[in-house]
Amino acid sequence: MYFLGIGTVLNMLMIIAGGIIGTFFGRKFPERFREIFMQAAALVVFFIGVTGVIGAAATVEGGKLAISFTMMTIASLFAGSAIGELLNIEGALERGGAWLQAKMKRLFKNEDSHFAEGFCMAGILYCTGAMAIMGALNDGLLADPSILISKGVIDGVTAIVFAATLGVGVLFSCLLVGVYQGTITLAASLLAPLLTETVIAQMSAVGSLLIVAIAFSISDIKKFRIGNMLPAIFVPLLWYAIASLF
Repeated sequence: MYFLGIGTVLNMLMIIAGGIIGTFFGRKFPERFREIFMQAAALVVFFIGVTGVIGAAATVEGGKLAISFTMMTIASLFAGSAIGELLNIEGALERGGAWLQAKMKRLFKNEDSHFAEGFCMAGILYCTGAMAIMGALNDGLLADPSILISKGVIDGVTAIVFAATLGVGVLFSCLLVGVYQGTITLAASLLAPLLTETVIAQMSAVGSLLIVAIAFSISDIKKFRIGNMLPAIFVPLLWYAIASLF
């Protein structure tokens, strides 16, 4: 029996399962194994981000690789980052993670300061990219949760790796997934006239670039304020909505 949002619910359950396994059993791994797993996770995230960008914006024309939406992607990243910085989304996510950490302190007495980091990093990873957007849209518009179920499998596996190093905060990142994907699913019918193939591709390209930034953060190459960049994903939609009025 199908009900609206079942894809997001299943996605959340898989993250919870992976988070539980990683939190309670991942800590038994030797430190060197947890370190190499995080390095492997960084490469996987980088792969997901790069392939997402290629799938959304790259085409082959005359035997040569052509990249579309360059200016829209640049404009979206700058405009969206400015909006996110003004709103300080990253700070709000960190405060939310710290609040949850305080609430869970008695239950998880051995939990360390990585709670907020795991909550933010995992939550942002699971909420950005083509699969989160397309999956939520398909669930809302076509009653097809298959993309979110596939995403849930990937998220569950990465949750094991992240939770083994960053702890139980990864498990609670499913709350961000529920709010983000659930909102897109519920709003899909209202946004349907604006969600052209081009707009979706542009949103996916920007989201996939943010996933690449997450890979850099995981591998300690460069820490990005990715939370403050999240509005960039929705700039193409906003631009199309404004352009449609004129």
